[in-house]
Amino acid sequence: MDTIDRKILALLQENATLNTADIAVKVGLSTTPCWRRIQNLEKNGYIKARVALVDRDKVNVPMDVFVAIKTAEHNWKWLEDFAKIIDDMPEVVEFYRMSGEIDYLMRVVVPDMNAYDTFYKGLIQKIKLSDVSSSFAMERLKYTTAVPLDYANQPAVSYKKG
Repeated sequence: MDTIDRKILALLQENATLNTADIAVKVGLSTTPCWRRIQNLEKNGYIKARVALVDRDKVNVPMDVFVAIKTAEHNWKWLEDFAKIIDDMPEVVEFYRMSGEIDYLMRVVVPDMNAYDTFYKGLIQKIKLSDVSSSFAMERLKYTTAVPLDYANQPAVSYKKG
């Protein structure tokens, strides 16, 4: 990956509907080499998908709830069951296994408090959890799906003991 590839990725992260000719002009290439680069970025997994970002207010899911979960279960079967349950809950838009004080963290989007209460009751009926703590976002100050590209192709930092 070089500077031109990073520029292409930045443009596509900003607007995935840009056509190849427009991207080519913006990165200083002709259309065919630009198209080949985009194809190569897709083939090599740098571009996972091209999606549309939906206006959450227009589809009535404006509320963000961050749900911290603790469990007494720490085995593969339980995790597999839990992940399947979460996968079937469309309100969960992000789901992470964590280190530290909590075991799992998810971001849930719902219309309002009543919808979250229904979601919560459904969750605790499906799987045993030790603790569930919910935090409600008061205001979204920054939201992006774009990842920083300045780190692309930099060697990972390794730490040596001693």
